[in-house]
Amino acid sequence: MTSRYRSSNTSEGFNSLTPRRRTVVKAAAATAVLAGPLAATLPARADDQAPAFLHGVASGDPLPDGILLWTRVTPVPEAIPGSGAGPDTEVSWVVARDKAFSTIVAKGSTTATAASDHTVKADIRGLQPATDYWFRFSAGGTDSPAARTRTAPAADAAVPGLRFGVVSCANWEAGYFSPYRHLAARGDLDAWLHLGDYIYEYGTGEYGTRDKVVRPHAPAHEIVTLADYRIRHARYKTDPDLQALHAKAPVVAIWDDHEFANDAWSGGAENHTEGAEGAWSARQAAAKQAYFEWMPVRPAIAGTTYRRLRFGKLADLSLLDLRSFRSQQVKVGNGEVDDPDRTLTGRAQLDWLKAGLKASDTTWRLVGNSVMISPFAVGSLSADLLKPLAKLLGLPQEGLALNTDQWDGYTDDRREILAHLRTNAIRNTVFLTGDIHMAWANDVPVDAGTYPLSPSAATEFVVTSVTSDNLDDIVKVPEGTVSAVASPVIRAANRHVHWVDTDRHGYGVLDITAERAQMDFYVISDRTKRDATAKWSRSYRTRSGTQKVERTYDPV
Repeated sequence: MTSRYRSSNTSEGFNSLTPRRRTVVKAAAATAVLAGPLAATLPARADDQAPAFLHGVASGDPLPDGILLWTRVTPVPEAIPGSGAGPDTEVSWVVARDKAFSTIVAKGSTTATAASDHTVKADIRGLQPATDYWFRFSAGGTDSPAARTRTAPAADAAVPGLRFGVVSCANWEAGYFSPYRHLAARGDLDAWLHLGDYIYEYGTGEYGTRDKVVRPHAPAHEIVTLADYRIRHARYKTDPDLQALHAKAPVVAIWDDHEFANDAWSGGAENHTEGAEGAWSARQAAAKQAYFEWMPVRPAIAGTTYRRLRFGKLADLSLLDLRSFRSQQVKVGNGEVDDPDRTLTGRAQLDWLKAGLKASDTTWRLVGNSVMISPFAVGSLSADLLKPLAKLLGLPQEGLALNTDQWDGYTDDRREILAHLRTNAIRNTVFLTGDIHMAWANDVPVDAGTYPLSPSAATEFVVTSVTSDNLDDIVKVPEGTVSAVASPVIRAANRHVHWVDTDRHGYGVLDITAERAQMDFYVISDRTKRDATAKWSRSYRTRSGTQKVERTYDPV
C-alpha cells in the first residue's frame, strides 16, 4: 500500500516584502527566477528528457512491520522544485531483502504530481521486524539509487542493544555536512535522529558563518512562500553527505524553529514580520506542507511531528513538536516564565507525553526534544563571555538568567512533567536534544536551585550543531578557546551540568543496552572542508535506575 502526504493548506507568493530589523527579504520573483540558482547546482543528467532522481532517496519512521520510503522525481528538466511545472509521472518502488534485489518482498507504484512538488512517499507494511531491507524507485525507465533501511524490532522483542546517530542544526552556508558522511560510513545504525533545524530559513549571508559563506543558499532570499520552502529543502537534498546518510539508515526527525523562522511560536516568529511577509498562518502552513512533502516523516496527527515509536522492550521514543502549540516567548526577568497559562507543548501534547511515559513498559523512555529541558543559569558569566553567548541564544546581552526559547521560558510545563516522573516513579527517561549548538551531558533536577540535594528526575544528552555557529565562531577565535573558559563557569553555575562543549561541531552516537544508555560525542576537524575528519571527543552514560549522568572513558 502507498500513501503520499498532501496538506490542504497552501501559501502563495507575497507581493510586498519590505526591509526590516534582522533580515532584508528580496521580492519574490517568478518561479523560474526563484528556481534558477537551484537548477544550476543539480547533478548532470545523462538524458535531459528522461526522468531523474536528483535528490536521492530516503526512509524514515521505522515500525516493526513497516517503513516510510521517500524520493523526488524530476520528470522533465523544467520540473524544478517549487516550479509547479511538470507532468504527472508514475513512480514505482520495490523493496528487497538483498542489495542485488533478487528477493523482492514488496512493490507498488504511485503518481508524482506538481501538487506535491513531485515528491513521493510509500508507506510499506507487511515487513519483518528488526530486518535490513533495500529499496529503490523507478520512473520512465530510470532507476533511483538503491538504499538500505531497517525495520524496528517487534514490540515484545527482548532487544540486546540499539544504536542511533543523533544530529541537529545544519546551516548550509556555514559549511559541509561531513557529520552525515561519517555517520553513514559507520554502517551500524538502527536509525538516526534529527532533532531539528534540518534546514535554515535565512537569506544568503544573513546567518552566522564566521563572515564566510562557504556555499550559497537557494533561493538567495529568506524563504517565505511555499515555492521558497520547497526550493530550500531541495537544495539541502542535493548534498552528497546528506544523501549518503539517508541511503544508509532510516531517519526519525522532528522540526524546530528554522524549518519555519527563527524563534517560531504558534502565532508568529521573531524572524517574521506580519504583513510585510504575509500572514504567519500562511507562512507556517507553507513551511509545514514543504516539510511533509520533502521529509520521510509520518505525521501521527496532521500538521505536527509529535508521535511515538517503539523499539522492542528496550526503548520507546516520544517525539515532540515544540513549535506548533507554544505560547510566545517572553523577555527574561519579568516573572512570566512561571505563568501557568503559558505553554511550550500545548495541553494535549503534554497529556499525551505524560500518559505515554507512565504507560511505558520498556527499559528506557527516550524523548526527542528540540530545545534543552535542563535549567540553564548564565548570570555569573563574565561580560566578555556573556555577550557572545547572548548572541548565540538570541537574548539580551546583560542581566540574563535563562533562555526563554527553551523549557526555561515555560517552567510550569517543565515542573509538571518532572513532577509526573517523580510521583509515578518513572525511571530511565532520557531527553535527547539539539538547538543550542553545543554539546551537553546533564542531570535534569526537580529543583536546580538545591541540586544535588534535590533529586534528578531524568537525564539529558544535547548534541552540538552539524555546522551552525558555536561560541568560538561568533567570537572568531580558535576552536576550544571559549569552551576552556566558559565550560567551568557554566558548570559552576549549573551543578547538574556534567559537561558542556561550547565550541565544536559534530554529532552523537547513542548506544543503548538494558544496563545503560551512552552518548558518544564526536567532533569534526573543520566545517568548511568537504573532506573534514571526525574524532571521538567524550562519552557519558546513565546507568539504569540512577537518573544521573556519569562520564565513561571509551566510546562504544
